[in-house]
Amino acid sequence: MRGSPARLVIALSVAAALAVFILYTSIAGAGTPQIQPSDLHRYAGQQVTLVGKVVRTAGDAHTAGGMQIVLRDVQANTTHVRVRYHGTAPDLYKVGREVVVTGKYRAGSFAADTGSLSTKCPSKYAPAKKQSGY
Repeated sequence: MRGSPARLVIALSVAAALAVFILYTSIAGAGTPQIQPSDLHRYAGQQVTLVGKVVRTAGDAHTAGGMQIVLRDVQANTTHVRVRYHGTAPDLYKVGREVVVTGKYRAGSFAADTGSLSTKCPSKYAPAKKQSGY
């Protein structure tokens, strides 16, 4: 005896719904806004992903006080924010590099989640090298 095609249709429908859900969450992300220091005041107390350029750094990320980072907007040099970070700094981390960090902004300072600091790859954003012609 052959099985009912209804089971097949239901199984395929469930699989399709799961595939759409997985695709949506991978494209839409986790719903955490990605912002720059000049927009940070609008998201006080909320979990955000902060993108900025490192202006200054001090301290050790493995001590109780953490590493103190000052970030500015990527394009403009007007707005700065202090970031306190605990965890391991990426190998490419240095002053002048664009970084991404997740956390919350409170009382004029950004408290970064432990281990959330990453750098943007500089080669992606650098102008292409000109080839010399012979």
